Amino acid sequence: MSALLPAAAAMPPFHLAFPVHDLAAARRFYGELLGCPEGRSSAEWIDFNFYGHQIVAHLAPGECGHRQSSKVDDHDVPVRHFGAVLSIPQWNQLADRLKAAGTKFVIEPYTRFKGEVGEQSTMFFLDPSGNAIEIKAFADMDSLFAK
Repeated sequence: MSALLPAAAAMPPFHLAFPVHDLAAARRFYGELLGCPEGRSSAEWIDFNFYGHQIVAHLAPGECGHRQSSKVDDHDVPVRHFGAVLSIPQWNQLADRLKAAGTKFVIEPYTRFKGEVGEQSTMFFLDPSGNAIEIKAFADMDSLFAK
């Protein structure tokens, strides 16, 4: 799994805290399915290394769930989501693993903005608490912020 994780010195890590309804389900999803190593934890929260970034699943069932969508490239993109930008090989490897695990995608893996600046492979799925996750990859990482 560590092959999916970038070197920590390659970028400054961000921190994101998000709600979950069940910590054991979060451990299975983020730790086992996505391959994110677990850090510190308590009875109320768990830290994960999410591709070199610190995310924290907090037990807060009333805060969970996907609520709004927005149109992007003719798809209904969950407005509240987080994710990671991987290399194309890493993205393909994760897409294959998620498909093999029977993951139900909000947006199936595909390439958006084909032939345009910012062409990217993307996929959206929900964690067990309904948090939307986008994983994307750019053939040209220099186009990450291109207009």
